[in-house]
Amino acid sequence: MALRTPPEVLLRQYIRYGKYTASQYGSTYQPSRSQCASSASKNYKAAVCTKLGQPLVIKEFPYPTELKSNEVLIATHAMGVNFADILISKGLYQDRRKTPFISGSELSGKVVEVGSDVGDLKNGDRVIFLSFAGSSAGASEFCVVDRKTVINIPTTLNLVTAAATIVSYGTAMMALTYKAKLKKHEKVLVTAATGATGLAAVDIAKNLFDCQVIAVCGGEEKCQFLKSRGADYTIDYSVDRIRDKVKEITQGGGVDVVMDQVGGETLLDCVKSLAFEGRAITVGYSSGNIPNVPANLLLLKSATLMGVYWGSYAQANPGVFGQSIAQVLKAVAEQKLQPYVGRTFPLEQINEAYQYVLDRKSTGKVVVTLRDEESPTPL
Repeated sequence: MALRTPPEVLLRQYIRYGKYTASQYGSTYQPSRSQCASSASKNYKAAVCTKLGQPLVIKEFPYPTELKSNEVLIATHAMGVNFADILISKGLYQDRRKTPFISGSELSGKVVEVGSDVGDLKNGDRVIFLSFAGSSAGASEFCVVDRKTVINIPTTLNLVTAAATIVSYGTAMMALTYKAKLKKHEKVLVTAATGATGLAAVDIAKNLFDCQVIAVCGGEEKCQFLKSRGADYTIDYSVDRIRDKVKEITQGGGVDVVMDQVGGETLLDCVKSLAFEGRAITVGYSSGNIPNVPANLLLLKSATLMGVYWGSYAQANPGVFGQSIAQVLKAVAEQKLQPYVGRTFPLEQINEAYQYVLDRKSTGKVVVTLRDEESPTPL
């Protein structure tokens, strides 16, 4: 079995945890604390944002000395670089944090210790964990996190690829299945398709729904890469206008679903490329331009334009949030989806990793590594 436990079971505690603490103990409940049994004496390193808009700084912190009953101490092996992490460190994201904070939100590693109320994890377990606002986790050699944010890794994933999976694939899965209600054999247009989330959308649309996928990117090399990853057609935005090329490919029929991360004129072109009753999903604005979409474009085709901010569902609708992760983990465990890591950087080069993504040099996910796969779990 690729997963020791079905994803929906693994996520059950994660989905219900907020209701559990609020309903059973009330808003004033504070978990008990216990001393860490581990005897590590040296400090550990982490990448810290000390001032918004400035390079991250590698700093040392003392090894954790205690855990709350609901917490897990994890030795971090890898961190997936998300565009949101970069924007947060620059103070340009809707999630504005006070400095100093440890950068990063999507991590993988091995369990070191668990709090007294955590009975389903043990030393050495391979896990993915997510860091939200207010968490001290991130690009750090050790992280203390709430049990509800920890998910077991399918055996089909190594720790580096695991850190590249949940955010991009969870976003694409939610956008395409929950919001767009994607159906088999539909025509799907994906912008920024060589990025982590775009590539995840191509993977899901093609390999789970057998859709006709039109992928948008910049440059012939990236076009060829996307075809190798399953895209039926590619559009090089540096050569062709999206709307004209879609019209040519679909013989004037348009596409059923759009997933756009660019915004600006690109999103407008995508909306104009929709078929009758088409659905467009906006998940980001990497161009830095948030467009004003004329409502008549939607009215004329009875089309729909929807937004997806995946991370917000963790609090606003944890059931749907957990479902998107479970769908991804199930498909990955069954090897129907193949997350792709384009490049890795060591922790000391995290600023270079962020710039690499900003410069649009990446294909797939960029990952910061902190430990080797086979590094022993600290005791």
